[in-house]
Amino acid sequence: MESKLHTLKPVHIVGAVLILAALLLGATAFAGSLTPYVTIAQARTSGRSVQVHGYLQQIIGYDEQGYYRFVIADDQGDELLIMYERPRQANLEQASGFVVHGRYDAELDAFRATRVLLKCPSKYQEADQEQAQAPEGRP
Repeated sequence: MESKLHTLKPVHIVGAVLILAALLLGATAFAGSLTPYVTIAQARTSGRSVQVHGYLQQIIGYDEQGYYRFVIADDQGDELLIMYERPRQANLEQASGFVVHGRYDAELDAFRATRVLLKCPSKYQEADQEQAQAPEGRP
């Protein structure tokens, strides 16, 4: 019996190269689309689209260009002016935190937000606060 050696046909080689190229291109595009979480200080120097977590400090309102403006602060105490070109969210004041997606604009000294995510206060936090305020012996 003869052992048959499998030889790769040129079509198989080209197909394998195309599949590898597609995987590499997809992985590169996916990695480029990830938006990292950064501090306010890092957002100011990043030069790319980032996510910043913070807490509401001040509501300024709409400017003449139609941007809704407010100020957030991060855990380090740094403050950042946010310019959001979409309508203001109804529960902005009640939010216990924010995540803003966008890019820092050095000319305006502001963060141009493309998306604002609000962290709503938990109903469990409210229940814990009510229990803490209840007199002893009463739930």
